[in-house]
Amino acid sequence: MTKTTVKDLFKNPGAYANNEVNLAGWVRTCRDSKTFGFIELNDGSFFKNVQIVYDNTLNNFEELTKLSVSSSLRVTGVLVETPEAKQPFEIKATNVVIECLSPSDYPLQKKGHTVEFLREQAYLRPRTNLFNAVFRVRNAAAFAIHNYFQSKGYVYVHTPLITANDGEGAGEMFQVTTLDLDRVAQSGKVEYDRDFFGKHVGLTVTGQLEGEAFAMAYGKIYTFGPSFRAENSNTKTHASEFWMIEPEIAFCDLDELMDIEEDMLKYIVKDVLEKCPEEMEFLNKFVAPGLIEKLQKLLNSKFTRITHEEVITILKEAKVDWEFKPEYGEDIAKEHEKYITEYFDGPVFLTNWPKDIKAFYMKQNPDGKTVAAVDLEVPGAGELMGGSQREENYDKLCNRMQELGMHTEELEWYLNLRRYGSCVHSGFGMGFERLLIYLTGVENIRDVIPFPRTPGNCEF
Repeated sequence: MTKTTVKDLFKNPGAYANNEVNLAGWVRTCRDSKTFGFIELNDGSFFKNVQIVYDNTLNNFEELTKLSVSSSLRVTGVLVETPEAKQPFEIKATNVVIECLSPSDYPLQKKGHTVEFLREQAYLRPRTNLFNAVFRVRNAAAFAIHNYFQSKGYVYVHTPLITANDGEGAGEMFQVTTLDLDRVAQSGKVEYDRDFFGKHVGLTVTGQLEGEAFAMAYGKIYTFGPSFRAENSNTKTHASEFWMIEPEIAFCDLDELMDIEEDMLKYIVKDVLEKCPEEMEFLNKFVAPGLIEKLQKLLNSKFTRITHEEVITILKEAKVDWEFKPEYGEDIAKEHEKYITEYFDGPVFLTNWPKDIKAFYMKQNPDGKTVAAVDLEVPGAGELMGGSQREENYDKLCNRMQELGMHTEELEWYLNLRRYGSCVHSGFGMGFERLLIYLTGVENIRDVIPFPRTPGNCEF
């Protein structure tokens, strides 16, 4: 028996008109009267449901009238076009087999549920319209990212999840150990030389350093995988486990890097709008009115490029009562990001950041005070990407690490990249979930990750 998907039917209903089709899926809604009933069936292949019409000529009619939400069915029927109705077609059932009758205590009945409640039911929430749309957009965006880099000749590299180096220097790594912690507590000392790897190791916060090594062999590479931060933050944009996209490109300076960032973002946005029209229409209508217009505007925007110093000047001259006063040499706050994107009415690249608030590996500018770093700020989401030209000079990188009190011995291999055929090179990182917040209009990172990991939460 050949099975047809709901997506097949919606994409070309005329090809199936007046023909028998076989479907398998789950009940989204059901209603019945004395002699007939309606079932909204979804098989996961398409955002929309297909309407199944059944009547009392079926030998299990009475059983079907007792159907409940989320029951699984196999349906055989004839597709009948219904241009005068809300739906373009329906299936007149000739046979319905109930695979599993869902009980009446199924948590997601046909009523409104808060996103907070649905987080508690994370294993069921992909069945709701909101999360069905969000996670299909997540799928499409991931595919678009791979397509973009593969079509441009990048090599996809899998960097380690367990590592001894904290690439960001922030000390927010989850520790990985096989030591008996009860014994450690009793003895009062940690014998790392007896641990599994013989040293202190943790879960990666970035694959950048290893990515640079591969860029020096392949010219341009990208990583796309999970990252971990043991940061006790409960904001809407932080999670303990998230996915990162990190390209590294040899013979590429900061200006070229910004060209790539802009081109990549526009490619992903365009592809998602094309691949997920039904999902994006739903999100535009029920989650973030104006979402599609915002994304289409981005596609037609020329991204502004401005230095950190120039931005601070604009912020200081603005007649705004800031919660956090902007200062030269310091980071900018969310309110500043919002103001700047509104000021320029579009995405903004902020370049040449103060050296003292950026990572050790960034290219030091001739002024001795700034580095060739760049953050991309987008309207409605703030910072979306962060990157830099990397310091290619061995002596300058060594000196900077020593200034920061870093142990150069542990990163000797990274320093050696500057000795063995060094070149101008750059890279950036983009948090995948930050991108999804921007693409979907969903405000909380917990709602764009299938099973979120945040402080105090490791359910499912």
